[in-house]
Amino acid sequence: MFPILLAAVSAVAFGTADFSGGKASRRADPIAVTVISQLLSVPLLVALVLLVPGSPTVADIAWGLLAGTAGAGGVVLLYRALAGGMMAVVAPVTAITAAVVPIVAGLFTSTFPGAPALTGAGLAVVAIALVSLGEGGGRRTVPARLVGLALAAGALFGVFFTLLGQASENAGMWPVAAVRTSSIAFGLLLAAGTGVRLRLGRRVLGWAALAGLLDSAANALFLAAAARGHLSIVAAIAALYPASTVLLALAVDRERLRPVQVAGLGFAAGALVLASI
Repeated sequence: MFPILLAAVSAVAFGTADFSGGKASRRADPIAVTVISQLLSVPLLVALVLLVPGSPTVADIAWGLLAGTAGAGGVVLLYRALAGGMMAVVAPVTAITAAVVPIVAGLFTSTFPGAPALTGAGLAVVAIALVSLGEGGGRRTVPARLVGLALAAGALFGVFFTLLGQASENAGMWPVAAVRTSSIAFGLLLAAGTGVRLRLGRRVLGWAALAGLLDSAANALFLAAAARGHLSIVAAIAALYPASTVLLALAVDRERLRPVQVAGLGFAAGALVLASI
């Protein structure tokens, strides 16, 4: 039960971080928001490493570095896909793919989790699709390029979950520090290559700081969950992050919750119950 709880809290943190980063990106370049938010999270990472130092191996650090690169690449592709408009298509495709990849990988790298827990993971995938369906739903033809970018972004996020989940329980928080090291390096190279200035206004800076801190906290929670539970299950629960994003949009931005999204939140609750059996 404890790994499921950790994964659920990480999902809330991931979703809230995405909401905060989205608010910041409305007023500033997404690349600048991403890089600065991650830089602002460094003090938290230092504190985490000091509190949970562990005994990491070279492999643990390598998993973290690779995971950070995959995650950063996924963010870049996601932004490109979202630039095409059709959020109602891009979001569920990305989220579902991000859940499916570690579920499949976990079946090959861990023992079978059991039918109820695996059913819970399946319900989590359904919930992800439903809660990610925002306003829209028009009948426009979806460009193959957008679908391809969304699939690629989701696959990279799934790879991120899978790679970070390979770190050992004795590694402490060092793999998360490695994640941030490689993702910051990737972001700085991207900013230099695109000529983006790394400067944010005061109003944007607060949202960016919140996004960075919550994202790092979510990474730490997911690492702790994956080290103690089955990768297929904890990754599916962590990928429920769109639920918290939807609820925040409802509360803060006064967006309307569609019936299909309410159903998705119900599936999410069922997934948590089954996954904990």
